[in-house]
Amino acid sequence: MRYAIAALIGAGLLSAQDTPHLNLHESEQIALRNNPGISAARFLAEASKEVPKQLQANFQPSVFGSVTSVGASDGSRIAAGGLNNPVLYSRFASGVGVGQMITDFGRTRNLVQSATSRAKAQEENSNTTRAQILLDVDRNYFAILRSEAVLKVAEQTVTERQLVADQAALLSRNGLKSTLDVSFANVNLASAKLLVADAQNQVKASTAEFANALGYPGQNQFVLADEPVPGPPPDTVTQLVAEAIHNRPELAGLRYEEEAAAKFVKAERDLWMPSIGLVANLGLVPSGVSAFQSRYGAVGMNINLPLFNGGLFTARRAEAELRHRGVQEDVKDRQNKIVRDVQVAYLNAMNEYERMGLTLKLLEQAQLALSLAQSRYDLGLSSIIELSQAQLNLTSAQIANTNARYDYQSQWSALQYQIGALR
Repeated sequence: MRYAIAALIGAGLLSAQDTPHLNLHESEQIALRNNPGISAARFLAEASKEVPKQLQANFQPSVFGSVTSVGASDGSRIAAGGLNNPVLYSRFASGVGVGQMITDFGRTRNLVQSATSRAKAQEENSNTTRAQILLDVDRNYFAILRSEAVLKVAEQTVTERQLVADQAALLSRNGLKSTLDVSFANVNLASAKLLVADAQNQVKASTAEFANALGYPGQNQFVLADEPVPGPPPDTVTQLVAEAIHNRPELAGLRYEEEAAAKFVKAERDLWMPSIGLVANLGLVPSGVSAFQSRYGAVGMNINLPLFNGGLFTARRAEAELRHRGVQEDVKDRQNKIVRDVQVAYLNAMNEYERMGLTLKLLEQAQLALSLAQSRYDLGLSSIIELSQAQLNLTSAQIANTNARYDYQSQWSALQYQIGALR
């Protein structure tokens, strides 16, 4: 049932009034189908694959047809505008021209290889976008669960503090407690209601972010399943760093960019090499002066050898070499940042995992303290201040314990992203 709902959302067939029930995997699949960022990255990757094909076309023959009709004074010549001085004749002719590059001594081949590497880099950029969107989905998924859990804590706190406020008011009316107790109880109740309002707003904000990550911004309500808490992070970060350097798509993309830049340097160096091409023309002259035969045909070879261009080719090669060196440094810089990011994500995940155990113990102690404070207050052995502090401590412990669980799950997803495992 859940997969059917997920498919409908991905296809845009559910309205904003429907409330989909999703787990984390289903949410990720919806985002991969529906988020426009994924589609944009995919289209750019597909477009980049067409560039090598454009360059490879230079290896194929080019064929073009021509139809020419000229009316001229017989025997007239072009006398200005060029070094040649051709004779002009009235005629009507049609023909076909064929051009074929024989060799440019490796320049086109290097350009094709450079474009191929850039296409691979763009594909890795698409994978990076995919991973970022999945991370965004995971974070907002757990943000909704966290904010909903905090809302439940806040609503439960309102209920419990309402009972205390009612109890204090009753005791005050019977002369057993002062109006100060009633005031403290009402202040605590108002504070709990503010907590509910803040939690409700956080639920709505997290839902909006989650819907945007899914590519379905019109949806304003979800029912999300709890996910099992992952086990502890590994004891050391060394293996995680190695996985990240091997798996991170943006680093792979930069390596392909470096390959592309190296091939482009060779292509710019080959600008100084000659290019050799074959040209052929043939056709018919159905109408014209007697100087034209009814058929014509010619085959020739053309060799272009660059001799001087004001330092243009030298500057282009120097630019390509400098850009290549820049990309090499970008690869090193990105690798260093990935190592840093993995270490930080590992420490954050480890810290949140430890906090889960600590906040659980804190919650147990806060529950015990409240039970004792409530008993002392009921027996008249303590003031409302002691009970209020115990209530506040319990609420803080409940929220801390809730946050620790979902923050760890969110940090675990962030760690998976940093090592390149979130795909």
